[in-house]
Amino acid sequence: MSATAITIKPNNHRIYQCPQDKKIELLKKIIEQNSSEDILVVCSSEVDSLKEKLSEQNIKVVEDREVVKDKTITSDFLISYDMPIEAIVYVERLGRARQKAIMLLDESEQKALHSIEMLLGRAIKQEKIEGFEYPQKAKPLAKRTVIKKLSAQEIKEVAKKRYESSTREKPTYDKENSDKDESRKPKRDFRDKPKKDDKYAKKRPAPKVTGKKISIKARKVKED
Repeated sequence: MSATAITIKPNNHRIYQCPQDKKIELLKKIIEQNSSEDILVVCSSEVDSLKEKLSEQNIKVVEDREVVKDKTITSDFLISYDMPIEAIVYVERLGRARQKAIMLLDESEQKALHSIEMLLGRAIKQEKIEGFEYPQKAKPLAKRTVIKKLSAQEIKEVAKKRYESSTREKPTYDKENSDKDESRKPKRDFRDKPKKDDKYAKKRPAPKVTGKKISIKARKVKED
């Protein structure tokens, strides 16, 4: 962590979403709205080009290397024009703001913001300004099935074909000729197949006869 202490409150720290090609326009607008304040603009590179574009503005524009070397550089309102090369450098920037700080962030720079928020231990609130929003990505259109419209004549032809297929005579079964034609006979006929004998029937023992055997003798008739 940088030795420079961060004195601004989290509520005075903002990120403005802005496409790269509109950053100069938004930067000038913010400077005009806060012309009475002590403003410092910081960028990571091409500081001379940025100074030329802001030559009409009575503000100070510096590069990250100057901020790191010169500890006396401070301001009431700090504007980060772009994302620094390293997260620790952005913390150094914040340490130079006495009251508030904002950063103009292109959509391509959003991924690098995560390391800064991890270092700060909190998320930075993002805001949108009308006219400087990220371009909306067009959603892919779902493919629709195009139904071909039929003419009256085509509808009649389709209806005619359906009617003919539904009323077509089914082939009849000629039993007399089919018996003669071996090709029409089924390969296997199970109807006339004799039933299998019960192989267990012979092995079953005869039922046992229970009870006592009774012998009956006829009596002779006595003669008078």
